[in-house]
This record gives sequence, C-alpha cells and structure tokens, in this order.
Amino acid sequence: MSSTASVHSAKELPPAEQAQSVDEYEDAEKNFQPKSLKFWSIIIGMYLSIFLVALDRTIIATAIPRITDEFDSIQDIGWYGSAYMLTAACSTPISGRIYQLHSTKWVFLLSILIFEVGSALCGAAPTSTAFIIGRAIAGLGSAGIFSGGMMVLLPLVPLRKRPVFNSMFGMAFGISSVLGPIIGGTLTDHVTWRWCFYVNLPIGGFTFLAVLLFLHVDSPKREKLTIISQIIRIDPIGIFFFILSMVCLILALQWGGSTYSWSAPTIIGLLVTFSVLFIAFAVVEVLTPKTAMAPTRVVLNRSIAGSMAFMFLLSGGLMSVIYYLTVWFQAAKGDSAMHAGVSTIPLVLSLVVVGVVSALCTQKISYYNPAMLLSPMLCSIGAGLLSTLTPSSGHNSWIGYQILYGLGIGSGFQISTLPSQNVLPRADVPLGLALMFFMQQIGGSIFLAVSQNVFSTRLINSLSGVSDLDPESIVNTGATDLRTIVPSNQLDPVIHAYSYALTRVFVLTAALSACMILGALAVQWKKIKGKNETDDAVSKSLDTDTEIGR
Repeated sequence: MSSTASVHSAKELPPAEQAQSVDEYEDAEKNFQPKSLKFWSIIIGMYLSIFLVALDRTIIATAIPRITDEFDSIQDIGWYGSAYMLTAACSTPISGRIYQLHSTKWVFLLSILIFEVGSALCGAAPTSTAFIIGRAIAGLGSAGIFSGGMMVLLPLVPLRKRPVFNSMFGMAFGISSVLGPIIGGTLTDHVTWRWCFYVNLPIGGFTFLAVLLFLHVDSPKREKLTIISQIIRIDPIGIFFFILSMVCLILALQWGGSTYSWSAPTIIGLLVTFSVLFIAFAVVEVLTPKTAMAPTRVVLNRSIAGSMAFMFLLSGGLMSVIYYLTVWFQAAKGDSAMHAGVSTIPLVLSLVVVGVVSALCTQKISYYNPAMLLSPMLCSIGAGLLSTLTPSSGHNSWIGYQILYGLGIGSGFQISTLPSQNVLPRADVPLGLALMFFMQQIGGSIFLAVSQNVFSTRLINSLSGVSDLDPESIVNTGATDLRTIVPSNQLDPVIHAYSYALTRVFVLTAALSACMILGALAVQWKKIKGKNETDDAVSKSLDTDTEIGR
C-alpha cells in the first residue's frame, strides 16, 4: 500500500478515530518489556482467553455422538458447530467497533461473562434446541474475546516481533485443540457430556480474575457520542442484513439435498432471500464507508482480500476435519469418545509445532508469502489422503495423513493474519483483524453446514443398497449406537457406508484447500515493517494506548 493510499484511507475514518493518533511502532517499542512480570501477566491472560474459546470449539467434537444419542438429533450435528461460529462471525465486526468506543478491559470482561452464560446453558440444556441456543450465546462472547486479545497485543508488541507472539496465540489455540477432544472424551465417557461445558466455568473464572487484576488499559481520548450515535457507529443496518442473509444461506446449504430437494420451493426461497439480503448488505457497506463493518477501503485492498479468502477456505476445511474425523473414529473404528480424542493428537501437534517454525521463519525472512503458498499444497494433499480412509485403515495411514494435513494448517493459520497488520494504517488494523476472525468463523460455520449436507446425503445414498434397512432410521441414530441398534448381519455394510459418507467430507476439504492457493497468490509481497520502517500514514492512527500496570 502506498503512502498516498494510506493517507486517503485515514481521511475516510470517522473524526473520533482520526483524533486518536499515535505512532503504533513507537508506542509498541516503548511498551515491549519482555523482562517485566506485569507484561507477561497481560500476555498470558490473553493466551488463556484464546485457550478458553478454542477449547469450546473442539471439546464438543468427541461429545457429539453422545449428544445425538441423548437428543436423537444427528441431523443437528452441523448446527452444533455452525450456531457457535455464525454468531461469533457476525459479532466480531461489532465487537471491533465496540472496543473502539469503550474500554478494552471492561468490554473484554463482559465478553467472558457472555461466553460463560452460553456455556452454562449448553451444560444444562434439556433439548437439542436449547443446546444450540447456548452455543449461539457462547459464540457472541467468543467474538469479543478474540477481538480483545489481539487489540491488546497491538500496542504491546512491535510488528517485527509479532510473528512469534502471533504463533503463541496459535499455540494456545492448538494446545486447547489437543486437550479439547481428550478432555471432552474423558468427561463424556466417565462423567457426562454436559461437563464438557461446565468445565468452562472455572477456567473462565480464572481468566476473568487474571485480566481484572493485571490488565490496565488507559481509556484513549474519544469523541463524546450519544447512545444513538454509538449504535449508528457499529453499522446496525449492515449487520442486520448480513446476519439474516447468512442464516438463510446456512439453512439452504444444510437442508438442500437432504431434508428437501434442491428444487424444493423452500430451498429456492432461502437462496433467493440470501441473494437479496446480501446485495442489500453490500449496498449499505458501499454507501456508509465511515461506519461499515466491511469498508471498501479495507476489503478491496488486494492483500486483505486475498488473506480473507485464504482464511475463509482454511477455516472451513479445518473445522470440517476436526468435527467429522472424531465421528469417523467412533463410528468406523468403534473407538470410545476419549480414544477418538487421543487419536486426533497427530493433527493438532503437527499444527502447533509447524505453526511456531513457520512464525520463526517468517520473522527471519520478513515475508509471510512463502508460508501462505506452502499451506494449500500440504493441506490439499493431506485432506485428499484422509478421504481414502476405510474402517480397515491402520495406524500408519490415519496418523500420517493427519500429520500432513496439520503441517499445511500450521504453515498458514496464524501467518495469514499478518497482512492486515502490515499493509493497513493503524486506524484500520482493528477492522482488518476483525475481518480476518470474521472469515475464520463464517468459513467454519458455512462449510460445517455444507459438510453436514454432504455426509447426510452420501449416507442415505450408500445405505439404500442395504436390504431390509431404513436409511432414515440410521441417519437419525447416534454414531455410537450403530453397533447396538443395527443387526449383526447388516453391521459391516452399514459401517462401511457410514465411513464412506464421512470421508466424502474430506474430499470437500481437499477442494477448499486447493482453492486457498488463489488467496495466497493475491497477497502482495511486502516486507514486514521493522522498528524504523514506519510511514507518515501509519503514524496517524487509532490510539488504543495500553499501558503496563503502574
């Protein structure tokens, strides 16, 4: 991005944001105190918050079969993940705006409380519908946690050091992903699946206290706004159109071809409504550039558009693998919930280790493009190999394939957030980061719905050839109940059909991974700025001055 372009972008910002100007890099260099206990108290608090949110994304994976057994709701599997990620995605841009208008610390703490309420509701849910509502509420809180963690990091760590700190966010995410399925499986097998969500309460309480005691945020100078002005500033009209459009799209993708045929009036109506609402959303964003959740000055930037597409596809594929691989272990291999969680460790460990290596290499060469180009190649090969799994596949196969896919995810997952921090003026960085998290959540939400459709449709088709068997009854049966409900003489073909349907989801993941290369190629080759490589446009930036405790 040229200096002229950056200055022009800054002039488009609301007056309140233009008034809050500070040199990001000078501010970060001053606050970067790696020998300070208070500094690390803040950083560790942020990592714990990411751990909390990421744990909730994966702890459910091994519990899903038991949840579907209790609620007779295998048709709702996609919603168990989509409800969480859809509300998180739609709330992320809003939370970014709210952080600009109010104290980072208190908005962050409120986000933790909302997340905890959603977790408690999930644990106490009497029905599948109540469980989905709890997931949606938890998603609202997770959006504020994600945005708040990264916004606090910006003025504390200079950009030249940020790849490693970004990778540590990835490590917190990855470690919780390792522990999530194992904790979920252990609680599901030995206590109840409900404790997969009750366990968030003490973890959230610890995080809440750590942030309350050690994070000190000085409120930046802000223009005094009325309540109405603050509401307008978060783009309520655009958010309204976007949320409704995404709900229509996800319903159409989940129902089409399974609950209804693709030519059914219900599906056609949903797709038409989605198109109209999304066009209305786009028009609102173009006409209101100063308050838009996705302003054109940001989303039309080549590097931002490319990294957003990259994250959208990566997240969609990753969440599909995480959710459906654990179901495959339980349905096709007959594993317990805990053992299924343990079996996914190769995927997440490879993701974490390569994420750190990728960050160190990126910091060394000062370019993020090589890691983003390597990621699609490894992901597509790994996902393609996962699609070849059968009930008779040995350890070497499912361990090796997971490692290969994890190498690809680790290469690009955290690195893809760096372009928004490198090419945008400081005032737009929170929006850029919010959009990246937004694409991460919406990608997972949409493609979990698509994956559910692929799985259900393929399962019904595969079971139609089994004599004296009602395919719908199998679809409505929990994955762990197959071996107790299906007659022994029909069990083998049913398990093979189940396995085949599940691995078709990995074919979808392979296709998404291959398309990631287009996003990577769109990202401009621009050196990561060092201590003395700032420009005049960036110095006129949003003041989110965060200080280490006095």
